[in-house]
Amino acid sequence: MSESAAQVIARAGGAIPALRNAPDRPAIFPVTPEFTNWRSEQRAWRDGVALLDQSHHMTDLFISGPDALKLLSDTGVNNFSRFTVGDAKQFVAVNYEGYLVGDAVLFYLAENRFDLVGWYMVIDWVQFIGETGDYDVTFERDANSIMRDPGKDPVLYRYEIQGPKALAVMEKVIGGPVPDTKFFGTHTFTIAGVQVDSLRHGMAGQPGFELFGPWAEREGVREAILTAGEEFGLVLAGARAYSTANLESAWVPSPIPAVFTGERTAEYLDWLPASRIGSNAGSFVSDDIEDYYLTPYDIGYGRTVAFDHDFIGREALEKRAEKQSRKKVTLVWNPADVAAIQRSQYEPGTPAKYLEFPKARYGLYQMDRVEVGGELVGISHDVGYITNEQAFVSLASVDLEHAEPGTEVTLVWGESPNSTKPAVEEHRQITVRATVQPAPYSSYARENYRKN
Repeated sequence: MSESAAQVIARAGGAIPALRNAPDRPAIFPVTPEFTNWRSEQRAWRDGVALLDQSHHMTDLFISGPDALKLLSDTGVNNFSRFTVGDAKQFVAVNYEGYLVGDAVLFYLAENRFDLVGWYMVIDWVQFIGETGDYDVTFERDANSIMRDPGKDPVLYRYEIQGPKALAVMEKVIGGPVPDTKFFGTHTFTIAGVQVDSLRHGMAGQPGFELFGPWAEREGVREAILTAGEEFGLVLAGARAYSTANLESAWVPSPIPAVFTGERTAEYLDWLPASRIGSNAGSFVSDDIEDYYLTPYDIGYGRTVAFDHDFIGREALEKRAEKQSRKKVTLVWNPADVAAIQRSQYEPGTPAKYLEFPKARYGLYQMDRVEVGGELVGISHDVGYITNEQAFVSLASVDLEHAEPGTEVTLVWGESPNSTKPAVEEHRQITVRATVQPAPYSSYARENYRKN
C-alpha cells in the first residue's frame, strides 16, 4: 500500500517541514517545451493565433450518479441554481473553516454526469468528500500524464486556440460561422468528421476556444486545426510559453490548499496519497501552517461565492467575507533588481536564487514575502516574464491599504535557510523593489477577459 500524506507529515515533524523539503519538483507541463521560442509563442496569443496542447498537465475527475450535482453543490461556493447540461464554470471550494482548498473548471457533460478538470488539489478534496459521505456517485479519475500509470493514454485530448485570429481559424476549420456563445459556454462542432466539444473563453483578454474529445481522435482534429491555421499564421506554443499564460489573465494556478488543519483534515490526510502532498517554496516562513492559507477573496474569487445554498465552510466563509483584508494584484518587478539577481550568478560569493525564464516558480505552492518598511503586507504567489508587456511580474495578495496601483513594495526572493527541494540550490536572499499594478496587468486583458 502506498504511503499516505499523513505518514509523510508525521515523519517530517509537521506539515511545514514536509512541504518545505518535499522531493517534488515544481509544476511541469509534459509537452514540447518550445516549437520556435517562447517569446514569439507568447506574442502569438496577443497578436495572432496560437495552438496549445492542454492534454497532459491536468487531472480529470468524472463524477456520475444521482447525487453528483448535490456533491458539487455541497463542496462548491458557486451558484448552481441555473447550472445546466452544456454549461461550464470555475468551481471553487473551501474547507470547513472557510479557507481556500482550490479551484478547477467544471463541465456539465450530461444529466448526472460532470467533469472536474484542473489541479489535483481541489479534485482530491471533492473525491474524498464524495467517497466518505452519503452520496450516490461514482468516480472515474484520469490523472495528469506525470502521475498516470505508465503506458496509459489520457481519456481526452484538449487543444486551446487563442488570439485575435482564433475566431477566423475556427470558422475555417468548421466551414462556417461560429455560433455566438457566452463566456465559459460550451458548444459542439464537427471537425475532421468527428464531434468536438468546445469551451468558449479567453486568455490574456483574447478570444479563445478549448476543444476536447476522445484521445483516439486527437490527430485528425489537430491536423485539421493546423491546416486551417496556415492562412492565419497559426503558431504552436509549447510548455514554456503556456506556463506563463496565467500571468496575463491573473489566475493564481496553485495556491496552497487549506487541508493540513481543521475539521476532517486528519482523516483526509490519511486518505491522500503522499505523492499528492505538493511542495512549498519561497521566502515566506511561519511556524503556523494556517498563516499560509488564503481565502477566496485574497485571490479574486469573491465573485464566485454565492451564499444561496449550504456548502462546506459556508458559515465560516460568511464571517471572512465581512472582514476581507487582502486583494489580488500584479507586482511589476524593478528591472534593475531583476538584473541584479541575474548578475549575481557571475559575481564572487553565493548568488541569489536562480531566476528561471519565463516562469520562475520553483515549488508547487510559491509563497514569497511582500513587505513595506520591513513589515509583511502580503504574499507573492506566482512569478515570471510577460513578453507582451516586457515586464517581470508576480501575482500577489496584498493588504488592502497597500493595494492601490502605483504603491511601492519590496519582495523577498529566495529562502533562508535554504530548503532541500530538488529545485533549490545554495543561494542567498535578495530584496526586489516592485510596483503594485492591477490584476490582470494588461489593460486589454482587464477590459476584455470575460467579454471574449
